[in-house]
Amino acid sequence: MDIIARKAKRDLTMEEQLARGPMDLPFLMLVLMLVGIGLIMMFSASFASAYYDSSQNVQNNPMFYIRRQAAYAAAGLLVMYVTSKINYQRFRWMSVFVLVSAIALLVLVLTPIGVEINQVKRWLYLFLVAGPTFQPSEIAKVAVVLFFAARLSKRDTERKKKFTNRTLTGRTLNRLERIGFLELVPYGAVLSLVLVLVVMEPHMSGTILIMVGAAAVLFASGINLGWFVGLGSFAVAALTFVVFATDYMTRKINLWLDPWSDPQGAGYQPIQSLYAIGSGGLLGLGLGKSRQKFLYIPEPENDFIFSIVVEELGFIGAAIVLILFALLIMRGYWLALHARDKFGTLTIVGIITLLAAQVFLNIGVVTNLIPNTGISLPFFSYGGTALMIQLAEMGIILSISRQIPAPKKD
Repeated sequence: MDIIARKAKRDLTMEEQLARGPMDLPFLMLVLMLVGIGLIMMFSASFASAYYDSSQNVQNNPMFYIRRQAAYAAAGLLVMYVTSKINYQRFRWMSVFVLVSAIALLVLVLTPIGVEINQVKRWLYLFLVAGPTFQPSEIAKVAVVLFFAARLSKRDTERKKKFTNRTLTGRTLNRLERIGFLELVPYGAVLSLVLVLVVMEPHMSGTILIMVGAAAVLFASGINLGWFVGLGSFAVAALTFVVFATDYMTRKINLWLDPWSDPQGAGYQPIQSLYAIGSGGLLGLGLGKSRQKFLYIPEPENDFIFSIVVEELGFIGAAIVLILFALLIMRGYWLALHARDKFGTLTIVGIITLLAAQVFLNIGVVTNLIPNTGISLPFFSYGGTALMIQLAEMGIILSISRQIPAPKKD
């Protein structure tokens, strides 16, 4: 049997042998810890709202949310494991298909098929006309990262374009090529198309996250810093214009500056969130003993779940959760530095930067440091399809970690 096993291993290509290496255990354990804590806190946060919800779906069942989330978590962990077993080099050619699919889904959101919740249209039914809902913008985030990483990983080996110097147009194009402008045109076009579709939903947090993920990959690939700063400044200016030109976002800005101007209306949720955080103190009220989740904070299992974490676990418990996120992010960047090739490095940088930005934005919203952008906390907030996509992203990172060379022994 050993001879057969050794022969089978010799018959594998080098790529296949590398893809069968061990996944990064510290990164995996951090993901599992955050998912486990997230499920416990989601159950605690959703118990009261589900118990008092007499709608046809929930029917006063306090286990409604946790059962669905636990099922999605189990499915997501399976997806993560399967994804981690795939040779990540295959994601190069898959990136185009994923991007095209994401753009098509974003277009569908803007049609009558799109599902409107709380006066914004960001969702689609999983089976288009029925089933659970999901946000195509979640797929668009990772699609942009994979597409940019796959293309930019080849920039050092691609020959620069040369145009004739006999014409003014040719000389102009050669100058633009030398300063790196022509290289950015296809990436700018793809990013602009995706951002326009997301802004039209409107989905400001999704817009910011897609921009951050794309910028992280561009920066890590070695794009000319001058263009990076210039385009970044233009993107910030355009985003600022969109914010103040849209009534929807203008109202959010005004409520962020003074939520007490409408304490019983749109300012109610951030005010109750601050009450929850303030009442948590150092050690918290105890697991399951939150008061604000009893119909004070609307939908506490979603975007504002971190306020329940602080109320029940206190400053120390919240700090532990943030430390786990910080360790996961730092471990992710460590894996990026040690990845086998540039594609692996850029992919991890994009995904981990997305995760870091999402955690920062969610906590900023919950503590009213930034306007409410409707962004969830990874691994904690209720949302099955979002959790599965996040775990699939972790699976991609684990797949890359399998091919990291083992440290040499002295």
